[in-house]
Amino acid sequence: MYIANRFTDYELLCAGGGEKLERWNDIILQRPDPQAIWPKPSQPGVWIEPHAIYIRSESGGGHWQKKRPIPSHWRVGYPLKNHPLEFIIEPTGFKHTGLFPEQSVNWDYCADRIRSAVAAGRKPRILNLFAYTGGATLACAAAGAAEVVHVDASKGMIARAKENIHASSLDQAYVRFIAEDCNRFVEREIRRNRTYDGIIMDPPAYGRGPSGELWRLEDALYELVDKCVSLLSDQALFFLLNSYTTGLSAAVMQDILSLSVKPKHGGKVVSADLGIPASNMDIVLPCGSVARWSNGESIGKH
Repeated sequence: MYIANRFTDYELLCAGGGEKLERWNDIILQRPDPQAIWPKPSQPGVWIEPHAIYIRSESGGGHWQKKRPIPSHWRVGYPLKNHPLEFIIEPTGFKHTGLFPEQSVNWDYCADRIRSAVAAGRKPRILNLFAYTGGATLACAAAGAAEVVHVDASKGMIARAKENIHASSLDQAYVRFIAEDCNRFVEREIRRNRTYDGIIMDPPAYGRGPSGELWRLEDALYELVDKCVSLLSDQALFFLLNSYTTGLSAAVMQDILSLSVKPKHGGKVVSADLGIPASNMDIVLPCGSVARWSNGESIGKH
């Protein structure tokens, strides 16, 4: 398991009873987590009162019930090597805050690969698909990527990613933001014979295709990954595939990269679950999984 334990502004305090309690800088939030199937800790002072609790709606979505005053948005920093990052946090009606802290292990991994390539005189170009608010985009830009292409179908998420770029003092980095369906974008890049030295893919469990059709990740993932292989350069550094879907284990995603990328580019594939340790309990909360293809050079320990 890759453990996300380098944050100082974020902390998983404890989890249980289908809920988790987290500190986002000075703000304590409580929200559902289906992995926390054990009872809530009952010891005094462990499950402290949050500023807000996310309440699910029977009709879908939900809302935040405020127990104490909180700002509409605030910042959380991450100590990325050589260039700290800043993210704007804003609780949403879908229980998310605009940041997935467990992804920090992937940010570190991508940044390390890019820094090594830059030190060797290369100018890596990176494609970030389903890029959301840009955690990986920021990390790649901060590490010195010559270009980062950030693709997400949500214009709102792209707007927040741009704000995070500014908050992290990365305005001079070359980042292209594309508001488009990822599958359609990939097909167009293939026709243009474009290539990238690194590809990051963090797709949702469900989505809509170019014509509005509903698709399920398990049904569409292999085909999309296989298309993306055509976009890898001859000296590609990495292909990172992340998933929160319980039906896609780390081993399955490793198999996908082994069957799609390795026959054309060689290299090696590793995979693992992602987790965040709790500070007030002896647990590591699972938060999805990742598979990583690399070109055979040292891939680090993140």
